[in-house]
Amino acid sequence: MNRTEALDEYGRALRAGQREYKELLSAKQEPYPAVLDDILTDIATEATQNVGLVEIPADQIVGTKSAGRISAFTASFLPLLDAESEFANKWIALCMAHMSDEGIRDPIVCYEYLGNFYVQEGNKRVSVLRHFGAARIPATVTRVLPKADGSPRIKAYYEFLDFYKASGIYNVQFHRPGDYSKLLSAMGKEPGEGWTERERLSFTAYFQYFRDAFDALNGQLLSIRPEDALLLWLTVYPYRDLGRLSTEELKKSLNAIWENLTALSQPEPVKVETETPKAKGGILGRIITAGPEHLNVAFIHQLSAERSGWSKAHDEGREYLEAVMGDAVTTRSYFGADTPEQVEAALEQAIADGAQVVFTTTPQMGRPTLKAAVKHPKVRFLNCAVDIPYSSIRTYYGRLYEGKFITGAIAGAMANNDRIGYIAAYPIFGEPASINAFALGAQMTNPRAKIDLRWSCQSGRPVSDFVSDGIRVISNRELPSQAQICMDFCNFGTYQVEEDGVLTPLGSPCWMWGKFYETVIRSIMSGAWETGKDDLRAVNYWWGMDTGVIDVKLSDKLPDGVRTLAEMLRNGLQNGTIDPFLRTITAQDGSVKNDGSRKFTPDEILHMDWLCENVEGSIPRFDEILPISQPMVRALGVYRDEIPAEKEAPL
Repeated sequence: MNRTEALDEYGRALRAGQREYKELLSAKQEPYPAVLDDILTDIATEATQNVGLVEIPADQIVGTKSAGRISAFTASFLPLLDAESEFANKWIALCMAHMSDEGIRDPIVCYEYLGNFYVQEGNKRVSVLRHFGAARIPATVTRVLPKADGSPRIKAYYEFLDFYKASGIYNVQFHRPGDYSKLLSAMGKEPGEGWTERERLSFTAYFQYFRDAFDALNGQLLSIRPEDALLLWLTVYPYRDLGRLSTEELKKSLNAIWENLTALSQPEPVKVETETPKAKGGILGRIITAGPEHLNVAFIHQLSAERSGWSKAHDEGREYLEAVMGDAVTTRSYFGADTPEQVEAALEQAIADGAQVVFTTTPQMGRPTLKAAVKHPKVRFLNCAVDIPYSSIRTYYGRLYEGKFITGAIAGAMANNDRIGYIAAYPIFGEPASINAFALGAQMTNPRAKIDLRWSCQSGRPVSDFVSDGIRVISNRELPSQAQICMDFCNFGTYQVEEDGVLTPLGSPCWMWGKFYETVIRSIMSGAWETGKDDLRAVNYWWGMDTGVIDVKLSDKLPDGVRTLAEMLRNGLQNGTIDPFLRTITAQDGSVKNDGSRKFTPDEILHMDWLCENVEGSIPRFDEILPISQPMVRALGVYRDEIPAEKEAPL
């Protein structure tokens, strides 16, 4: 390349820079490169590391180390100074060198902070190389380590450091903890396992191939990174397909999950619905949105009704649905879907049998359900879970904490020694809210009440331990159904241990699955299912006592005064005049969670990860949980983002 040609290249780069400058100003965005010294002014850092000479992704060079000469470049390092300037002459000389046999040999010198690069020496080299479309640029890198503050972004960055140490790959920058582990799991690799050069080159090529397809579909308009899109894509499709699909096939697969990507790009990907769907008002609205007059409904269960009270309760809900809906529905159950492969097979069989609505009744079935929903977009799929950001399916669960508040009040009134035992099931979303509501209910009837917390997902015999410790009122898991025998034998619910060892039932929250299924099916038939579809988020039904989906079964052996109180609380929760958390609440660490002046939002309640001051015990870590309970906690655990992913295993 001669100087005239290089001058023409500078003119093209300058015009592009002037356009970018104006566009950024119009969008009220900073037109110049970021300055690391300014970014770090009020940010605590831990130390620096010498990374050495590496090839860094050109599009992750976002700024300069110091503020000197930043006005010579746009944010993407396009030139802004006129062609007669000394700057332009140096840019042109570099351009000529780059296009010669010699090339630009000297690496730039830069700092890396949170996965982005800031140039100390070599701004013009970056400008020239990016102008010519260089994907990677040699650089001598110094890493600035942020101070570990427990925030999700910083946690994710420290996970990146482990990922980079094993893989040597810089251009995957997740911002959520746990995502690197999920990526490795999808690739069939373990955290910390070294990468071969072939694996590194293959992944780099696959990821660029995916990014090109994502960008071709205007993915850059979504507020998610290509790597986030890839992680969701890998939830549905196997990693090996990245090397097998044609460009058009890859775009088609991305289009199939696009509404899920759109949901993921929202500030709050999951919309928690605490009220039942309502059809559009007026006769005309109901006519326009009216749904089908008959539905084929399928239920997929992990275990048989004989082996699992949970499966039996959902199947009783199906029977209730048949009884109240009559000829308007045809239902069918599929049992024994205990592995991902079995779930996928059951889902495909249900679709082949004509199912128009499919309920999968355990959270661990979420991923196979998503795969089926992407494959069969005309079928409505619902998974019994919470906080799952897949908009192709809807999730459902119940506000059990409302029932636990009532049984807590009963327990407080019945505990003669102010001590109450509580056996929690799993440390999953909503469970701390149930524990806290129970504790607040007990505190309401007995200000001195202390809750001794144990977990059924850990080893030990909590009931025997409670009795040995002199605790006479115990709360166990909620009733899976309305069956009286479950409470009478004190296998579930809250009960009292008499002096002679006899167990006396007091009461328990219970699921009304039939009512839930009836409400969903009627919402589809009325057209209410379709309302709110302009909201791009995933939908999570989280219904409570006001909808009839959760109730409290009271024992005939309750004292009259306690029964009257329990019924008053039930009525208040059903009509919305009582809120268990609308009061002064202090946590175990002494922090005031509510001064009594506000209501918690549904998200705040669902995502509680703290316990009230009158609870003695803690939320167990993943490694403290029995292996049989770990799949549930992986799916819905309060701290699920901190749990290393693993290859998909039996549910």
